This record gives sequence, C-alpha cells and structure tokens, in this order.
Amino acid sequence: MHPRVDFITLGVRNVDASRRFYADGLGWPIHKEVPGEVVFIQVNHGLMMSLWDAGQMQAEAGVDAPGGVPCFMFSHNVENAKDVDRVLSEAEHAGATIVAPSKTQPWGGCAGYFADPDGFRWEVAFNPIWRVDDEGNVTV
Repeated sequence: MHPRVDFITLGVRNVDASRRFYADGLGWPIHKEVPGEVVFIQVNHGLMMSLWDAGQMQAEAGVDAPGGVPCFMFSHNVENAKDVDRVLSEAEHAGATIVAPSKTQPWGGCAGYFADPDGFRWEVAFNPIWRVDDEGNVTV
C-alpha cells in the first residue's frame, strides 16, 4: 500500500455547528455539502476533510464510541513562532477552546493547542527544521 492520505473525516456531534466553526469562523471554503449530514472542505493539494454526523459515521464504519468521538489530532505548521499565537487567536475567535497556549518546546520549536467544537485537537506549531520541497517531500 502506497503511503497516502486523501481524506480526513471527523465524526462530529453537530454538522451545522462544525460547519459554522470551520467555514464561517475559520473561513475555510466549502467544496460540497449535504446540509445536516456531511460537509466537504478541500484543505490542501488533493486533500479533503469531511465533517460527518458522528452517529452516521459510527454506524457505517462499525465504531462503538458511545457519547464521544475517537481521539484524533491534526497539526498545522506555520512559518514562524509568532504565527503560532496568531493562528491560535484566530481559532479562538472562531469558537475554538485554547487547551494549551503556545510555548517553546524541548525539540526547539513552538506549539500550542486548540479544540474545535467537538473537542478534536489541533496542534499549531512552528518547527524550525520542518521543510517541504516543491514536490511535497518533507524533511525533518
């Protein structure tokens, strides 16, 4: 199997609330949606994220997570340490909860964390050795 991720799906408690957070709050463009059921957002070159009703997702995927959603975290890398605070502030303004403010990390960068309305964690990080070349290859 070739290592590749084309879709990231979050099982959310309220599709409309998550849509408001990501589209209206953060300003991410909606690619397609079925109101109240699923929202598709293109988040990168060839990469989609969907916000799907957790009950429907759990039933279809055979996931038993009563009262909650599986733990999952995204990382959003930025160009410099000051951008970590800027992105955390934008997320908070959109309705996120800051769960860990930015701080210098032992690995030499800076990172902070926020939770979206369903509690999914996002790391916002500046890593001074993280590089992506023109072909999309990562160097750490």
